[in-house]
Amino acid sequence: MEYSLKPNPVNKKLLFCIWASLLSGCVFFFLYLDKGRMTGSTFFFLASFSIVDHSNTSLSSFSPSSLAMSPQYSSTTSTGTAIMPLVSAAPSPMKEGPIALPPQRSEAKSSMVTLDGNQEEHCDIFEGRWVYDKKRYPLYHARQCPFLSDQVSCRRNGRPDSDYEHWRWVPRGCEIPRFNGSDMLERLRGKRVIIVGDSLNRNQWESLSCLLYTSTRPSRVLVKAKGSEYKIFRALDYGCTVEFFWSPFLVKLEEIKGGNKKVLKIDRLHGFAKRWRGADIMVFNTGHWWTHTGKTRAWDYFEKKGKLVEEMNGDEAFSTALRVWARWVDQVVDSTKTTVFFRSVSPEHKLENNHWCYNQTTPITNETYIQRFPRSMVSIVEETIQKMKTPVKYLNITRLSEYRRDAHTVIYTSRQGNVLTMDQQMHPERFADCSHWCLPGLPDIWNELIYVSIVGLNQSHVM
Repeated sequence: MEYSLKPNPVNKKLLFCIWASLLSGCVFFFLYLDKGRMTGSTFFFLASFSIVDHSNTSLSSFSPSSLAMSPQYSSTTSTGTAIMPLVSAAPSPMKEGPIALPPQRSEAKSSMVTLDGNQEEHCDIFEGRWVYDKKRYPLYHARQCPFLSDQVSCRRNGRPDSDYEHWRWVPRGCEIPRFNGSDMLERLRGKRVIIVGDSLNRNQWESLSCLLYTSTRPSRVLVKAKGSEYKIFRALDYGCTVEFFWSPFLVKLEEIKGGNKKVLKIDRLHGFAKRWRGADIMVFNTGHWWTHTGKTRAWDYFEKKGKLVEEMNGDEAFSTALRVWARWVDQVVDSTKTTVFFRSVSPEHKLENNHWCYNQTTPITNETYIQRFPRSMVSIVEETIQKMKTPVKYLNITRLSEYRRDAHTVIYTSRQGNVLTMDQQMHPERFADCSHWCLPGLPDIWNELIYVSIVGLNQSHVM
């Protein structure tokens, strides 16, 4: 009987099956020996094996990169608000096990688009919930800060409850470090921080000054003030300063000579601007004063390009002023040396609001969010920041602060430099302050979020 030397199709398939079976046996034997000790590199070694089909000499490969491109593990993210996020979450570590697949996206994480247009996964530290934490909060006690103003010293002014001091902010999907004053002072060694804006930014300055003051020797701290327009905290052992500049519009407001009228020069920056230069950290805000009407309105005329205008669309005036500030930042700030923040609007809980601040001792617990501040102004701020060439970190505290109707100064405050009398306190509908915040209190969390943006989410910290 003669046998042909040509392999027939049946023999070829039989040989291929035998070869494939032997290879599979080797692989499973390897897995048995390795058991649970397989690492990411081992996975890559196995997953990169190629199967050669001799019948058509085509090459098909399986690799982690091809897995990542499949729809189930796609890294493409949805677009969020196009502003620069403060922090990015650390990538999930590869867990040990037989086969380490790329981690699936957590529903607790979202995506934002950075100013350069790149998408990145991050933990949105401004989305979360308030947790009562009497053990670790407040971060300091009011009696430790002798320079706190009467406007924010609620306990000293007779507020009987203190629960508003003990709430901790917990973002969804990540853990943030508790503010560490000693660490912050070291990071600010030889540096200069400026906080520019209205009285809510002065509220924030008092908070940050207290946080740092209680973390160093009081005898080595200088706190000075020039009225309500300029305040400075100086930590002598660290050579650092924290300064507040009163500038509720960021642009110039001045009185017309020879009259009792005021003009808001929407295309000229505040005169303090020359003193803002060179700071290592800048925190700006504006908003509330633009919404005042009637007798509370600070200006009588607008001025643009040297011409007085009695009436102008509010959004147009606000947008013009923001662009002037943005151009100044782009021209003056060296982003390799200076970090710029813009704080979003601080919410109010006035009488006409569904959540009046008077006689409240707990935060709003449901997540129904009603933003009373004009949305168009919020959009103007966000759009202005997006168009800037200098990276600006948006301290988006509006929503998390909206829950804190309990944290306002209410009737335990001062007006025009005088603490409210008992008679005034009996008329909260007229005198309750539902704009400013008690200290210790909510502004401490704003500064804690600035701290997070500096140290990141991966730093070890004392909890």
